Amino acid sequence: MSTQTFTFLYDTYDDAAHTVGELEACGVPPHAISMIANTAGAGGTALEDSGAGASGAGTGAKIGGVVGGGAGLLAGLGVVTIPGLGPVVGAGWLISTLVVAAAGAAAGGFVGALTGAGVSKDDAHVYAEGVRRGGTLVTVRVPESQAIMVDEIMRRHAPVDTATRASDYRGGGWREFDVEARPFTEEEIERERARYKSNFAA
Repeated sequence: MSTQTFTFLYDTYDDAAHTVGELEACGVPPHAISMIANTAGAGGTALEDSGAGASGAGTGAKIGGVVGGGAGLLAGLGVVTIPGLGPVVGAGWLISTLVVAAAGAAAGGFVGALTGAGVSKDDAHVYAEGVRRGGTLVTVRVPESQAIMVDEIMRRHAPVDTATRASDYRGGGWREFDVEARPFTEEEIERERARYKSNFAA
């Protein structure tokens, strides 16, 4: 059966979590969904969802499961460190791909995993940089019969317009995602979000 992949970046963890919750409520199974959230940008919420304390965020190791289980994707969140992003909270098939790639020292990293999932290279760099700057990425693989529903749900929760965001990033001197870049601090993420606060739900 033919499948389609949908990927959207959200400025806040809450918007992404609401998207995941609605997807699951409408019949999309947790194993079809992936979420990757910057731990500094998600605050305590994502770590509480994952069952991992803040002290685990910097270890660079898996903490808890990284694949969503029967209780839903958010119940399966785990903490990993990704080059260029630092500690992230994630679950699902995309984060599992990254963990396997890291274990085998595979080239490509986060951008490579996204392009391998069908995301264009330009968008993949914007998505990776967006997570670095505090965003949360949601990626969903579904059969064509669910494609329209999934697209509508994911657009309902204030996703980032990648073309506009790429232009904003480049206006500040950014060219592409750099795995050697220093992860953003919580303070830097707050300043970054202040630039886009009009996109957030009231």
